[in-house]
Amino acid sequence: MYPISKNELDNILAKLQIPDITSATIRQINSVASLVEDAAGEPIVHLEIGNPGLPAEQIGVEAECEALRSGVANQYPPVTGVPALKNAAHKFIKAFMDVDVPASTIVPTTGSMQGSFTVMMLLKQRIPGKDTLLMLYPGFPAQRHQAKVLGMEMDSFDIYDYRGAKLEEKLEEKFKSGRITAMLYSNPNNPAWTNLTDEELEIIGRLCTKYDVIAIEDLAYLGMDFRKDFSTPGRAPFISTVAKYTDNYIMLISGSKIFSYAGQRIALVCMSDAVYHRQYETYANFYEMPALGDAYAYGILYVCSSGTTHSAQYALAAMMDAASEGRLNFMEHCREYERRAVEVKKCFLNNGFHIVYDMDGEAPIADGFFFTMGYKGLTGGELQAELMRFGVSAIELSSTGSDQDGVRVTVSMISDKNKFDELNRYLANFHEAHRHLQEARDTVCELETAEA
Repeated sequence: MYPISKNELDNILAKLQIPDITSATIRQINSVASLVEDAAGEPIVHLEIGNPGLPAEQIGVEAECEALRSGVANQYPPVTGVPALKNAAHKFIKAFMDVDVPASTIVPTTGSMQGSFTVMMLLKQRIPGKDTLLMLYPGFPAQRHQAKVLGMEMDSFDIYDYRGAKLEEKLEEKFKSGRITAMLYSNPNNPAWTNLTDEELEIIGRLCTKYDVIAIEDLAYLGMDFRKDFSTPGRAPFISTVAKYTDNYIMLISGSKIFSYAGQRIALVCMSDAVYHRQYETYANFYEMPALGDAYAYGILYVCSSGTTHSAQYALAAMMDAASEGRLNFMEHCREYERRAVEVKKCFLNNGFHIVYDMDGEAPIADGFFFTMGYKGLTGGELQAELMRFGVSAIELSSTGSDQDGVRVTVSMISDKNKFDELNRYLANFHEAHRHLQEARDTVCELETAEA
């Protein structure tokens, strides 16, 4: 039963050859959790891995089956994508974001993981001396690792202290070096679930234009800011995007979460017309293709996978068409995550935890797929390890680039009353065992205030 001992957890980490739980990848943490579960003889609550927790959209499943029956399985797909998907994506982006991205500059990839990896590879080569990726932290840990694998120079800062107008001064400081070729951020944010405001997106767009930086906007959770209703195609409010404020953008749109289609690995790299067709001497010399879009599709994607799974393209096209035409309310489907987040937050907040990244400007963050939790008296690493001992698996915020103490929580795997009850019981036991740390911390704070 929980908690397992510190020695038991240390032995599990040693067995998996993990020197420090805070340095483990999400998949490694998932393996640790499985062995902790075996040691305790009780189910563990998985809050570490962001698998979609909803059924795949049936419209996509049926369209993919029909594509397979029609014979696409024995044909290589076009590297730049099938026309049906490119046109559907153009309509979808216009309907929900009010942005015109030409169908010709939209390219499918084998999930957004391939999209971000290959885009980084391309932009690293864009201009000699301008080879550094700026990452707005916190961020998706896998993307940090992608840049590391590519040997790409990285710069970063934690957006926690740079919201609103403060963002401009910080970006100016980073961009004026001339080294930044691109900046990468997720919106809504993984892990914090913060949403950049229109003021902040305007700052990013304007400065990207001024300093010739490409904004890579990862929209894995497109429209899941449930404080607004984005569900009606072609009608305001529209989903906010940096594309409203600059032509220097590349959007990554994935089918994994918005359509629960993660298993088929299908996503889109959506470039502005200006980005796609801009010519560079480096690409002309290396790929013998001067246009960025051609170098991307035929110089990089082709050698990575020779295109994106044929049938999955037709699935995504069908889902995007249905959404654009009002036949599929994917946002209403995804609101289940909002409901779960409300309940899971209550479990944490009622047991002594606090939300780390808690505000978007003057508004509390939305309820959705992720959020962040801290516990006074424990560092992020200590909190991750102690939660694991008590039956709750999460990832520590430093692995996302954050400077704050806490853990990332994902609600995707919490789907029934038994799991909510287990989580509440485990957190209550955790709080009972650790509340003395909070009391000691509060006493220190009171003494420091009195002395001041």
